[in-house]
Amino acid sequence: MFYRPEDGHGLPHNPFNAIVSPRPIGWISTRAADGSENLAPYSFFNAVAYVPPQVMFASTSAKPDRDGTKDSVANIRETGVFCVNIVEYTMRDVMNRSSGPWDREVDEFADAGIARADCETIPCSRVAGAPAALECKLTQIVQLPGEANFTVFGEVIGVHMRDDCLKDGLFDVLAFHPLARMGYRDYTVVRDTFSLNRPGEE
Repeated sequence: MFYRPEDGHGLPHNPFNAIVSPRPIGWISTRAADGSENLAPYSFFNAVAYVPPQVMFASTSAKPDRDGTKDSVANIRETGVFCVNIVEYTMRDVMNRSSGPWDREVDEFADAGIARADCETIPCSRVAGAPAALECKLTQIVQLPGEANFTVFGEVIGVHMRDDCLKDGLFDVLAFHPLARMGYRDYTVVRDTFSLNRPGEE
């Protein structure tokens, strides 16, 4: 099968995000200028650079009360900071709850019963029990082609790692089983890993 996206695929559901999978989930916490807080998962998320460490996430829809975007991007525009919380399998239900199309006044931490903690370097909350959290300062917001498509880039200026996720000096993903997004309503979880040496490495 071949199709041009502009012509449509003729399938019951769009296959695009099922093809590009699995994708890590960035559970983005933000605080607005007025102090209200937001927590929302984004599966268009990844690390993009080592030095300095940088991450990105993309927001691809809008809410009527947020001027062409969603709460996360709107808050980051106001404050210039955000925190990326890593999602483990045991947090799947509360993560999913926080993805709802709630009004900007809704605090997803409180709504889903998620414990919060203060960040160290930025005025923002983080998910207290997350395996890891990345405190970020905004570097740029890029508007992409298409309605309400924005990519947010941030420099990581603080890193939290849960102690039980450190094993022999390594951050061990098998200690918490990261959750990842696939297509449609499907998710997957990391339970198996293997290592490969690059050509030329001992």
